Amino acid sequence: MSVPRRRLRDDVEGVTFDFAPMVDIVLLLLIFFFLTSNLGARQNVLPLDLPRASTTVQATPDIPIVTVHKTGRIYLNGYATNLEQLEQKLPALVKKSGGVVGVRADERGNYGTVVQVMDAVKKAGGERLALGTRNADSDK
Repeated sequence: MSVPRRRLRDDVEGVTFDFAPMVDIVLLLLIFFFLTSNLGARQNVLPLDLPRASTTVQATPDIPIVTVHKTGRIYLNGYATNLEQLEQKLPALVKKSGGVVGVRADERGNYGTVVQVMDAVKKAGGERLALGTRNADSDK
């Protein structure tokens, strides 16, 4: 009695590999990494003319930074926001940072906006402000 032999070539011809799901996953991973790669690098993107101080200390990177541009625009950790959104987002960030908030403001900016930001920090439970300055000996 003879057993029919299956040819290996017939089995291989019926197998295909679909690349579409793999391409989808790779594109999703690329998008994810593009969006998250420069979250930490946005802090010093804004051109600011910080006030000079004779004593400066490097701030810790884990505190929230509120920046007031000379035009009056407010930024939280490098992202544009307004005062109402700032008041909503700050309490969680203040709690996470232990009550410390960094405030950077252009020396030619609106002092009233800086006071409003400081008031929002106080309402959010901020106990200490780290004011952004540059060394008096440094060049622009």
